[in-house]
Amino acid sequence: MKVKVISRSTDEFTRERSQDLQRVFRNFDPNLRTQEKAVEYVRALNAAKLEKIFARPFVGAMDGHIDAVSCMAKNPNHLKGIFSGSMDGDVRLWDLASRQTVCQFPGHQGAVRGLTASTDGRILVSCGTDCTVRLWNVPLATVTDSDDSSDNSVKPLAVYVWKNAFWAVDHQWNGDLFATAGAQVDIWDHNRSQPVNSFEWGKDTVISVRFNPGEPNVLATSASDRSITIYDLRMSSPARKLIMRTKTNSIAWNPMEPMNFTAANEDCSCYSYDARKLDEARCVHKDHVSAVMDIDYSPTGREFVTGSYDRTVRIFQFNAGHSREVYHTKRMQRVFCVKFSCDGSYVISGSDDTNLRIWKAKASEQLGVLLPRERRNQEYLEAVKNRYKHLPEVKRIVRHRHLPKPIYKASALRRIMTEAERKKEERRRAHSAPGSMPRVPLRKKRIIKEIE
Repeated sequence: MKVKVISRSTDEFTRERSQDLQRVFRNFDPNLRTQEKAVEYVRALNAAKLEKIFARPFVGAMDGHIDAVSCMAKNPNHLKGIFSGSMDGDVRLWDLASRQTVCQFPGHQGAVRGLTASTDGRILVSCGTDCTVRLWNVPLATVTDSDDSSDNSVKPLAVYVWKNAFWAVDHQWNGDLFATAGAQVDIWDHNRSQPVNSFEWGKDTVISVRFNPGEPNVLATSASDRSITIYDLRMSSPARKLIMRTKTNSIAWNPMEPMNFTAANEDCSCYSYDARKLDEARCVHKDHVSAVMDIDYSPTGREFVTGSYDRTVRIFQFNAGHSREVYHTKRMQRVFCVKFSCDGSYVISGSDDTNLRIWKAKASEQLGVLLPRERRNQEYLEAVKNRYKHLPEVKRIVRHRHLPKPIYKASALRRIMTEAERKKEERRRAHSAPGSMPRVPLRKKRIIKEIE
């Protein structure tokens, strides 16, 4: 007679050391757990609802300027430091952790239009409408040190006076050169009081300039004649020029894919381009209802933040047509500048109401140290939510954002206008000779021509 017995050796499920994981035996046969999908769906739904409940993106405001904040710059060498410049000529270094001013850089007689820091974080370059470029030594003092001294202002290392007002400045990623934008693009050296090189293509004012993070000699500019121009410092003339239907206010290169850049445009949209193929946009990012004033990429290159004249800050995935997050407060006015923090966890916005505001990049992210168990649980809920994100209930909760009434109405109006334009074009096409009105995709529609 054969007898079947269950025999288990204690060695199979006993841990050798206390740090080892407990061994768990699981049978993954789906017939044993018929309700698994239903249970996971409910978990995904609850996770989506809890994410909305715990969404508290606003961290705090940094008050100190007495006029609108016009520009900002990150300190690449110091995670907590950020520089800001205002319309009254005030330049400040802030400590993000304590939300206080570390020091001030007085000297500009007009609006500060551009700020940038060298790659090693030791030199700050500022420029403005008073036709001067100023170089400053960045102090290493913290807030606690600066509180003891009565005067925490800094003297400039050098002041370069030029013929025309400046609108933007950017520092080379690896090197001693920086570029200013104004009536033309000027390339400066730290140790020279005159520009070492100047570029001009057309007579209009250049309003923004950005060096490429991967190729130190390439830079992109946008001008008030609606053009985006790419320059190479190794050549004596500009390389390529793209003319759009509306003006581009700011440009940001993708730090992880340095051949791609995104342009913040006056027509409420952002356009991502490949610098090697400028005849069409790679992606059009829509959602703002007024001109997009500034743009900045996350250090990961997977998303970017935009600030707009419609008083909102939006975060987009680098390849998504619509924003994944929108931030607004009653007190925040027109947003002139935005920056991602150097670790990608926070977003800083500077607006017309003289304040800098700190936001979380992920609205419902828990601040502080997470226990391993909490982190694993959050990762599991994120995975479950991602698995069921296409189902209508989960999709509706995840996508929903509360908007201020003026922005909600303006976006509804924009949809009506876009639909009316589309219908008008369809009717014209229906009453025209076949082939006389070719269909132009949206990615090409806003481009007038490319000049090489």
